[in-house]
Formats: sequence, C-alpha cells, structure tokens
Amino acid sequence: MKKAGKKLAVLVGCNYENTQYRLHGCHNDVLAMREVLVNRFGFESQHIELLMDKSGSPVMPTGANIKKALNKMVDEAEPGDVLYFHFSGHGTLTGKKNQEEAIIPLDFNFITNVDIRKIVNRVPQGAIFTILSDSCHSGGLIDKEKEQIGPSHHKPKNQEGEKNNNYASVPNKLESVSQSHYKCKFIPHETVLEHLTSLTNINTLDIGTHMLQLFENEASVLFTLPQVELDLLKPLKQDEGILLSGCQANETSRDVGGGESEKQAYGAFSHAILIVLEKNSDPISNKELVLRSRDVLKNDEHIVTQHPCLYCSDENAQAVFLSQ
Repeated sequence: MKKAGKKLAVLVGCNYENTQYRLHGCHNDVLAMREVLVNRFGFESQHIELLMDKSGSPVMPTGANIKKALNKMVDEAEPGDVLYFHFSGHGTLTGKKNQEEAIIPLDFNFITNVDIRKIVNRVPQGAIFTILSDSCHSGGLIDKEKEQIGPSHHKPKNQEGEKNNNYASVPNKLESVSQSHYKCKFIPHETVLEHLTSLTNINTLDIGTHMLQLFENEASVLFTLPQVELDLLKPLKQDEGILLSGCQANETSRDVGGGESEKQAYGAFSHAILIVLEKNSDPISNKELVLRSRDVLKNDEHIVTQHPCLYCSDENAQAVFLSQ
C-alpha cells in the first residue's frame, strides 16, 4: 500500500497590534483554521507552524520569519505531500507601476508575488502547495499562475454550487459575531512610503530603496534582483501551486468585528471558507470551495465588492481541497 504523504502548514495571522494599522480578526482566522486542519484534514499539530504578532508568541510574523518558515516547509516536502500556507493580514500593490501584489508582514518587509513564485518553483513534483491569502489585492499572488476564477472567469449558470446555498439562512456559530466593524485590509502605497521614510530618513519615492536600506538581503527579490532575472521566475512547466485569494487583484478584503466582539472578529474570506467547510462534510474541490465562498460573501451587503478568486492549473482546480 502506498504510504500517505506528510501534511505541513504555515499559518500567519497579523493583527498589527498597537499600531495605526490595527486589525482584529487575523489571529482568530488562523487559530480556527488550525483546528480545522487537525480535526478535518488530518494535519498533526507538530507539523503546523503558527506565526502571530501576539504577546508571548515564540515567532513573530516578520517578512524574514515568514519566508524562513515557508522555505523550511518546502525543503522538507516530498512527492505526495500536502503543503498549506494561510495568511490573514494586510495586503498592498507595489513595484515600479504598483502592479505587483504583496502581503504585509509585521515589519513591513513585503512578501511579493515574485517571492511566492520563487518558493512555488521549488516545490517537488507531486507535492501540492495550497495558499489561502485573506488580504487586499491578493488575486495573482502567485506570479503568472493561471486564473480559474477571477475577473475574466465568471460562475456559469446552473453551477453545482448554486443549489440552495443560502448560507446566511443557516444557523452557524461562526456567524454569531456582531458585525459592527468592517475594516479594509489594505495599506495604501503613500502610507507605506510615509511609514518606511520615517524609519530610513531617506528622501525618495522609491519603495525598493527603503526596503534595501531596512532589510538588505532579506528584502523581496522584487527589489533585489535585476529585471532580467525576475523574468526568469516564470513557471517553466505546469506547477502544483494553488492560490485561493480573498479578492481580485484590484479589490480589497475585509476584517470584520472589533471592540467588544473582538474575540469573535474574523477576516471575511477566512470566515466564508470555514462556513463552507463546516456545512459541507464531503470532500470539496478547490473550485467549488471558492465559488461557494463567493456565495457566502454575497449575503453581506458590506462585502459586495469582494470576490474570492482561484489561480492554479486546470487539474488542480478540480482537485479536492488539501488532498492528493
């Protein structure tokens, strides 16, 4: 009998506590997902690395620490393994024309779409690497991955996921939070530039210059490699990268809850994914999971402009979520 592969995960929740960029539900997102990984998908606790910016956390979610955890996971991967990366926090657009997607770690050392592409390119053939990014502008976070659900691909009529899926009408413990707080999980380019300038005291509008000054060789390859080398990071073959993004590349995601309800706050996309998984005990494909998460978000009038997306190969679109 063929031996089952390992299941490895890196979960990052960044609330940016004690800053003006404060979010409320990101820790809750990854803690809830860790429980689902163990209880439903058979992950072992010792194979799940959790990074949160919370007092007492052993590893803070800085850019270097997140990339170290991801690279360690890929280094340990073998054919047949299932790898999972969940990020809940702020996102932004960066690069020379503000057209590159990035997630924002605690220290603002961006992890960009080309960093993710470089990591995905190292995944052994036959190992599956699924990324769920609950952040703004997260569509396309795996550079040059094929779009399955997004701005160019709309849900066809009579899709299976449309069968009586009014999730808002079904009681669920995840939906009990008082939705008094909706915050955009986006930090604008100008705000990022102002923040970095306050740290470097360099008078330049070039984000890359600030990144190199602050983080040196730990900065994103987007800022450290010449363009000719960046162009070589495109996938040379069909890969096993799977991206479930909280929104399209031109959209923002939402953090919901806060104040008295902070213990029940959540990221809208993470929350939607957890609702779909809780209400569907049978295996569900990556494509169906994203389509049904869209249905969940449609029921909230505050999140009508957030459309989850899927980027992966045709085969992986139909593959079961977090399964070989």
